Amino acid sequence: MRKYAGLLVQLIKFGIVGVISTLLDYGLMVFFTEVCGIFYLLSSTLSYAISLVFNYAASMKYVFRGREDRSKLKEFLLFTMLCLLGMGLNQLILWLVVELVGVDYRISKILATLVVMVWNFVTRKLFLEQKP
Repeated sequence: MRKYAGLLVQLIKFGIVGVISTLLDYGLMVFFTEVCGIFYLLSSTLSYAISLVFNYAASMKYVFRGREDRSKLKEFLLFTMLCLLGMGLNQLILWLVVELVGVDYRISKILATLVVMVWNFVTRKLFLEQKP
């Protein structure tokens, strides 16, 4: 039972960090697109990359215990690789929903974010967290 309580607390922390990262990502994407006039897919890439740095710092400080057998540089590089795969998934979903289905990019981003959120939690849990 303790194991599940710990996982629940971790999921809540992951959710809080995720909400902040999502607001940063979403807000910057809309700002870059609407205010700066940048194409939505490029805006999404820029905003995702910026939120990645915040998410790494917050995730490794508050959500996951880093592995002691891995340097912080290797940990960050692995985190970045997982996030880049997540960004590719994000971009693919965003493009498919906007271009093929015809849904506004701001709404499409919400769907993409929900899918990538699951990807992020599972891959970080598997590859970044210290095993008990």
